[in-house]
Amino acid sequence: MPERLAEMLSDLWTPLIILWITLPPCIYTAPVNQSQVLMSGSPLELNRLGEEQRILNRSKRGWVWNQMFVLEEFSGPEPILVGRLHTDLDPGSKKIKYILSGDGAGTIFQINDVTGDIHAIKRLDREEKAEYTLTAQAVDWETSKPLEPPSEFIIKVQDINDNAPEFLNGPYHATVPEMSILGTSVTNVTATDADDPVYGNSAKLVYSILEGQPYFSIEPETAIIKTALPNMDREAKEEYLVVIQAKDMGGHSGGLSGTTTLTVTLTDVNDNPPKFAQSLYHFSVPEDVVLGTAIGRVKANDQDIGENAQSSYDIIDGDGTALFEITSDAQAQDGIIRLRKPLDFESKKSYTLKVEAANVHIDPRFSSRGPFKDTATVKIVVEDADEPPVFSSPTYLLEVHENAALNSVIGQVTARDPDITSSPIRFSIDRHTDLERQFNINADDGKITLATPLDRELSVWHNITIIATEIRNHSQISRVPVAIKVLDVNDNAPEFASEYEAFLCENGKPGQVIQTVSALDKDDPKNGHYFLYSLLPEMVNNPNFTIKKNEDNSLSILAKHNGFNRQKQEVYLLPIIISDSGNPPLSSTSTLTIRVCGCSNDGVVQSCNVEAYVLPIGLSMGALIAILACIILLLVIVVLFVTLRRHKNEPLIIKDDEDVRENIIRYDDEGGGEEDTEAFDIATLQNPDGINGFLPHYRRGLLGGISPDAV
Repeated sequence: MPERLAEMLSDLWTPLIILWITLPPCIYTAPVNQSQVLMSGSPLELNRLGEEQRILNRSKRGWVWNQMFVLEEFSGPEPILVGRLHTDLDPGSKKIKYILSGDGAGTIFQINDVTGDIHAIKRLDREEKAEYTLTAQAVDWETSKPLEPPSEFIIKVQDINDNAPEFLNGPYHATVPEMSILGTSVTNVTATDADDPVYGNSAKLVYSILEGQPYFSIEPETAIIKTALPNMDREAKEEYLVVIQAKDMGGHSGGLSGTTTLTVTLTDVNDNPPKFAQSLYHFSVPEDVVLGTAIGRVKANDQDIGENAQSSYDIIDGDGTALFEITSDAQAQDGIIRLRKPLDFESKKSYTLKVEAANVHIDPRFSSRGPFKDTATVKIVVEDADEPPVFSSPTYLLEVHENAALNSVIGQVTARDPDITSSPIRFSIDRHTDLERQFNINADDGKITLATPLDRELSVWHNITIIATEIRNHSQISRVPVAIKVLDVNDNAPEFASEYEAFLCENGKPGQVIQTVSALDKDDPKNGHYFLYSLLPEMVNNPNFTIKKNEDNSLSILAKHNGFNRQKQEVYLLPIIISDSGNPPLSSTSTLTIRVCGCSNDGVVQSCNVEAYVLPIGLSMGALIAILACIILLLVIVVLFVTLRRHKNEPLIIKDDEDVRENIIRYDDEGGGEEDTEAFDIATLQNPDGINGFLPHYRRGLLGGISPDAV
């Protein structure tokens, strides 16, 4: 019957009751030896033990059925007892074996397989591992058959205050503006404590300042650092070192502490005006200094730094405000005085300026302290310099007539030495500007004379350069441009504007304009050109032509009658006298050639050759051209035929006894002169278009001179 009962209990999976005898959740430091192992698992004994532990350690934490606790960092001669496992299936016959598995089983934690006592055999560190999860099981000693399912429980490592606070980001740096009010926040620092922040006060930190009073203070709990003094001046002290301490255990005695340093730098604000290093500055400058040259520097010092020390400089008063200027050098923070206009020692030898330096960036918080500016006086002394000669004018304009006599005076230039010890001046011409040496100059008085004749029609302007040199110092020279204008005189007679040739139609009408001509004059009168046209005195009553002056200063030639006949006279020459309006007036005679031509009914010139007049009346111009073309073609064919025939019959080698000169044909007949030329006009054959064109044919007799028959 007992065996049957045991089997039924096994089938019903009677739960294994693990009776734990564990330390309460408080610090238990007393080692346990074998004689102190708790054997009883009765509730009364457990309650008594728990009450004793609560009284000894004043624990405020309640019991948790599946947790055990062990102190960290415990070291002693014997392993520390963590707790005991016990099952109510154990009849005390020692047939039950306890097995432990899980985190640290066998290496950190060891179990007595008979009694179920669990010991920690190694020193534990909560900061390394805070809890261990293990599994306990009771098995039959002989068969190793589980008597109940495995049960899981946790062993927690209890914290002790074994870690001091640490400032992981230190040392620290912070800034705060100077002149800040009391209590201005600077920064905050944070320390960390590796102890358990939940259990006890091991990780409760309190902050304090060990060094840095009375300038700064710190909030004990938040570690916010603030200014403890108002209006700290950067110019007096710029940097402060603050030592900060963090202490655990709420700051109570026995706690651990850690320290760090904080460097606080006061940043600059514009609370100081600029101040000149001296109230009076002296500078000297040569009178020939180049414009824009720096004469001197003035500096206003500012105790501030950066942009708060930037100052602008101005000239606010003085007798040299128009001659000098001052600019600010952003790098050196000083003022540079420069020359704006030329100086003259002989006219003024010194100048006084009042300069001002003012801050560029003004902080309104400190404007009540007064103007952030300062002034100083600058005296500038002008030194005499050996200056080059000075001409009386920057440029000269001279005029001379083109018929001026050689060595005549055109004009004069003057120069002087501006120095007090005046030096004599010598004048010369820069020959690079007068390569043809058309002008000379008197070295002593600067009078310019004419060296070669001038012709306005060749060049109206001559530009030369005059050099003035000090006799005492040849290195002091000056140059001046001289422009010489050549004035016109009436030295050119007018003439036809071009080679005119007029054409007169045989069927023209009386009064018809044959040609319009114009004249030109190389001279350039002030009021423009006005020409007078006339015929030769002996041709005033010319029966064939007359002239008419036009308003545009041109001349028209008109025919007096009709019925001109080129067979009778082919060319007329009409001399015309052209006079200008100069003083005295000049005139010249130009001859107009007038050719008589055959024209169409509408006045279009068709032919001006006499030979064309005797052609058969029945032939038209087109037919005549066709005949001439055929004749030329036949001549070309004949020439080609004869040439080919000759080359065919001619031997390849000329005999030596033949004299080539025998082929020369000599003609001893005398020509008929003009009669031969009238008999045949070769020009007509060479240019068939000449019948209708404008190709004139001149007779040698007609071009030889002017005869009464020609007009």
